[in-house]
Amino acid sequence: MAQARPGVALTLARGPRQLDAHPVADALGRALPGAVTAVTEEWVEVASDRVQEVLRWLHDSEEFDAKQLSNLTSVDRHTHFEVVYHLQSLDLNHQVVVKAMVADHEDPILPSAYPVYKGALLQEREVYDLMGIRFQGHPDLRRLLLWEGYPGFPLRKDFLGIGHGQTVGLQRFPFEDLAEPDRMINAGNIVTGESRPAAPAHDAGGH
Repeated sequence: MAQARPGVALTLARGPRQLDAHPVADALGRALPGAVTAVTEEWVEVASDRVQEVLRWLHDSEEFDAKQLSNLTSVDRHTHFEVVYHLQSLDLNHQVVVKAMVADHEDPILPSAYPVYKGALLQEREVYDLMGIRFQGHPDLRRLLLWEGYPGFPLRKDFLGIGHGQTVGLQRFPFEDLAEPDRMINAGNIVTGESRPAAPAHDAGGH
């Protein structure tokens, strides 16, 4: 392992700084009127039908240089979904956060980011698989972790009740209701005091 020379301090590289979203929103508003729907210090919310247009502009912009999609994720808000894009410039060492709202909770659809960011290929498949959001224009939208035909989307907040008479095996999470736990998890559980039956004893001869 390399050792630092006496009197030479080692400096760790800093991660990208997150930009205040207001200047980003102002620039987007000038370039793409009507695309921005809300803004905070941390993120810019854009119209869902214009998300691909916004991503392309940020990608090509000399000011923001958002050439890399470092993360694409989603949030279930019960009544709607948010899809969140973390865009990064390696040259300028900063990050921009963009959100798009998907109002239809029953059949959520959003334009794919794949035409702008090839790195969205697997990230959108993961969101589709676990949250059920479909990305229009994705070249290969199929489940990534679960099998085709799996009845539900595990990261949705209503996942315990899949519907159509099907459940995930429990009516609720284990020990969500302490008065009526669904099942024991550990022997001698410290919450309920339940314990599993002892294993049958065997004699020294192994019979």
